[in-house]
Amino acid sequence: MKKIILTLMFIPFVLFGGEFSKVGTAAAQFLKIGVGARSAAMGDAYVAVTNNVDALYWNPAGITKIHAISLNVSHSQWFADIAHNYIGLAVPISESDVIGLSAIGLSAPEQEVTTVEQPEGAGIYYQVSDLAIGVSYARTLTDRFSVGVTAKFVQQNAYNVSASTFAVDLGTSLQTGFHGLVIAMSVSNFGGNLKLEGRDLISTSDITKNISGEYNPSSNLSTEQWSLPLNFRVGVALDVVGKNDPFFNSEEHRFTLAMDGNHPNDNVERANIGGEYGWNETLFLRAGYKINYDVEKWTFGAGVKINIETQQISFDYALVDYNDLGKVSRLSVEFGF
Repeated sequence: MKKIILTLMFIPFVLFGGEFSKVGTAAAQFLKIGVGARSAAMGDAYVAVTNNVDALYWNPAGITKIHAISLNVSHSQWFADIAHNYIGLAVPISESDVIGLSAIGLSAPEQEVTTVEQPEGAGIYYQVSDLAIGVSYARTLTDRFSVGVTAKFVQQNAYNVSASTFAVDLGTSLQTGFHGLVIAMSVSNFGGNLKLEGRDLISTSDITKNISGEYNPSSNLSTEQWSLPLNFRVGVALDVVGKNDPFFNSEEHRFTLAMDGNHPNDNVERANIGGEYGWNETLFLRAGYKINYDVEKWTFGAGVKINIETQQISFDYALVDYNDLGKVSRLSVEFGF
């Protein structure tokens, strides 16, 4: 058993088999931006850690650890005034079943159209935006194993053209019983292709070029279909210090170590390492490191959890360093009712 566990823990480090990058071969890149400040602070090493509403994105099986109606709101201000927002709701409907709703949006401010004749602006403005809406269901099959699935609608809009499709996320979570070790896997964005359509793709066609003055009918420009950014994750999480069967017992302190391996369909394999320290499950410090990423490396963050009678409120903050591109902050608030 110990040999199997050690092998799984080192999976993230044996995924780099010299594969070449396939950047630019998938659409809807906003689906690859993680949600939640807690996960971001832990370097996105989160597929086995999930126990809050962020699980609707990372691993839908993780919402089985939620035992009260919970709402999560997250915001990130990206480069060039691009905003990334997330809202998720998890509702337990029995001791074993939980349902969830989630929405992810990426939007940029309006930009003025420029042309060769009007390089300073044509007085017409356009906007681009992305949206994903999901419905999730998760069930605890045994006291240690749970599964989850999310069906979602994905849409991208650029001025007067848009593309949409449907996709599915699948996830599993196994509590091994070995010092709180959790092994989890998820498959994200398994579904159809995106193809742009809209009035901006309508043009006129000269059917017979050797005849002048004939009627030029309207025609639709054909665009290629692009796949979604399919991603397979496998991860482990272990309480090194804590009170639920850790390696070192402590009533006040907890330290969780997590590692993920990622296999995307449009890039090389990647690994994520993260840690979370908690004091009395009230104050939290987090850090993470990303391996084989272009510009992302270190991540940091903190959080606080407040209990008000029967309600619980969590505030989390994360800071991600993108080297020359700058730093991005993420804020999350979660309410438990």
